[in-house]
Amino acid sequence: MAKLVVAHLISIISLLFLLSHAKGNQIISSCSQTPYPDVCNSFISDTLLSSKDQYSHFNFRGMALQATVDRAKQAHQLALAVEPNSLDVLAKAAWTDCLELSESTLSHLNHMVGSTANTISSEDIQTWLSAALANQQTCQNGFIEMGLGSHLPSLPFLSSNISKMLSNSLAINSGASVSNSKIKPSGGRKLLSNDGFPEWVRLNDRKLLQTSSSAASQADIVVAQDGSGNYRTISEAIAAASTARSGTKRFIIHVKSGVYSENVNIPQSMINLMLVGDGIDATVVTGSKSVIDGSTTFASATFAVTASGFIAKGMTFVNSAGPQKHQAVALRSGSDLSVFYQCSFQGYQDTLYVYSQRQFFRNCDIYGTVDFIFGDAAAVFQSCNIYVRKPLSNQQNTVTAQGRTDPNENTGFSIHESLVTAASDLKPVQALFKTYIGRPWQQYSRTVFMKTELDSLIDPAGWLEWSGNFALSTLYYGEYMNTGAGASTTSRVRWPGFHVMSAIDAAKFTVGSFISGASWIPATGVPFTAGL
Repeated sequence: MAKLVVAHLISIISLLFLLSHAKGNQIISSCSQTPYPDVCNSFISDTLLSSKDQYSHFNFRGMALQATVDRAKQAHQLALAVEPNSLDVLAKAAWTDCLELSESTLSHLNHMVGSTANTISSEDIQTWLSAALANQQTCQNGFIEMGLGSHLPSLPFLSSNISKMLSNSLAINSGASVSNSKIKPSGGRKLLSNDGFPEWVRLNDRKLLQTSSSAASQADIVVAQDGSGNYRTISEAIAAASTARSGTKRFIIHVKSGVYSENVNIPQSMINLMLVGDGIDATVVTGSKSVIDGSTTFASATFAVTASGFIAKGMTFVNSAGPQKHQAVALRSGSDLSVFYQCSFQGYQDTLYVYSQRQFFRNCDIYGTVDFIFGDAAAVFQSCNIYVRKPLSNQQNTVTAQGRTDPNENTGFSIHESLVTAASDLKPVQALFKTYIGRPWQQYSRTVFMKTELDSLIDPAGWLEWSGNFALSTLYYGEYMNTGAGASTTSRVRWPGFHVMSAIDAAKFTVGSFISGASWIPATGVPFTAGL
């Protein structure tokens, strides 16, 4: 009997060894398909060995995400242990950004872990991983802007292989989305209603967007400088809303006409918030922070929002620092599934920081000079007016600078049925300054202009190098059926990454291609159905 028990135990141990060996081989094979296989093998193996459920329900994507979460938590704990007062003013500014960005990354990752198979789509995962990777890059950028690049190797945020693990997870999830039959293909549902707003903008919200008086009359809080509202500043109203609201119901703040000189921040916890003003140039939020004054680009924003589901209507956002102050952001948005409708964004360099996640701009005016629409979001601009201003005498204008750093990110800019023209200060002297529609801020920069009027100020080359040959073969820049004196592609750049797009190419960059992976239908009056 004893011999039988021993033999049975040996069989079980052998089986467990074979299973473990098989799992190990699977990991090695899977990791070989990632951009950083050594990092994958190291951290995924640790996750497998520490898992209580290591011999069943093998989910390579889930383990990759869990390994990334674990490493991000470790880095965040190390960062919290640092005493900020030990840093000088510039290092403290960059460090503060990194702490905020680290917390944002943890929030994105925690949202994904444990729910990837059933409750969250592959497109959601790719969006949030892309946002986390943007956070890593932005943390690094802050130290570089401050001339503190020597600090980078010792930063816990950047020395823990988190960026490489995020890139691996992006690659793994991209592969899983192709093979996972549970995930609906990106073209499987329409995402624009007949009134031209994304389908994820709920019916009640669409009604609010369509009628300003309706939104104002339903406001939960009113802001008015003359004392006729609940509060005199937007920041006071945001603080009050954080305690007054309950649940996730849309919360509306009506900001009456006036010039509000304040820097506003809407934190991640304030989901489904709507700010409705009294119209462009009537309700104005203005600030003047800039990198010249000791702020990072990230922190220079007059108005910043990270909470998902944010909507703004009928407002103007200004950074008044002027062209001589260089990077100075009017609005920064990392809000997922957000809408900006009938708004104006006014600045010079880096006016509109379309930071991360899925965003939709419609009937907006955007003013600037250098890289004035920039960031790493998946953003669509429909029926917008893009006004190029007069830059400094030694500058040339660039409309976009998209910041995609990884080929598996689902980010990019799509400018559709819009207008690019000279602002009133540039128009009389536009021949003295060159203007381009984009340049590659990062290696996989992706921007397309479709059915947009490009005025005569656009240089015949169209696009500008960032630095030598950097990114020219890895970027994706495209043009489709644009009109106007600057729209001819005859003398455009001949980079490997530039494309005069066919209808099939352009269909990939309709609104649905960037927002939740679904098809979009153009606004009422646009001669397209689903896609193009």
